[in-house]
Amino acid sequence: MKVVVLCSGGMDSVTALHWARAGHDVVAAASFDYGAKHNHREIPFAAEHARQLGVRHEVIALDFVNRLFASDLLKSGGAIPEGHYEAANMKQTVVPFRNAIMLSIACGFAESAEAEGLVIAAHGGDHAIYPDCREDFMRAMADAMRLGTYAGVALLRPFIAMNKGEIAAAGARLGVDFSRTWSCYVGGAIHCGRCGTCVERREAFAQAGLADPTDYVSRAPLPAKPRP
Repeated sequence: MKVVVLCSGGMDSVTALHWARAGHDVVAAASFDYGAKHNHREIPFAAEHARQLGVRHEVIALDFVNRLFASDLLKSGGAIPEGHYEAANMKQTVVPFRNAIMLSIACGFAESAEAEGLVIAAHGGDHAIYPDCREDFMRAMADAMRLGTYAGVALLRPFIAMNKGEIAAAGARLGVDFSRTWSCYVGGAIHCGRCGTCVERREAFAQAGLADPTDYVSRAPLPAKPRP
């Protein structure tokens, strides 16, 4: 199947790009620059992996998101919270309806590029705080994409039932160099090690039994996962 892959440059989306390249005809990888504090750190890694795989890479600017939306993930927002990825305070980093916006644009791009599918790396760990990463939403979006395009563009979500540790293990099997990926929402020179996405990244390598190749400002003990 000809597919477009949403690739931010993070662990999950880079693994999704390699997964798609192994089983499909990847016509392009698409990254969105929407004013997140870490966009400038992660997008170059998306470009790097696309280049290594011989895949066209497109960066789509969504300047209005940073200007109009409320989220601490954005440059216009407050400080990135620290703690476990599933903690209530991490809801401050949710960008309202982000995946719906990006999938809509990427779907139009996919059909224009004569692709039959669109790959997104949403996974089980995202479900706790991101409503637009949950399977109910993804199923509805898949229906909208299929019904709203002549090509019947399919939404492929290979990791939707997996946790990040399982994705890390899958990436290792695919030969992904995770040192050339970015997670930290703070967007500094190196990963902070304390924000929710750094905690999730550190947990993922531990769960997968893999050496963590990441440089962190802090390797303090990981916070406990919140009780349901």
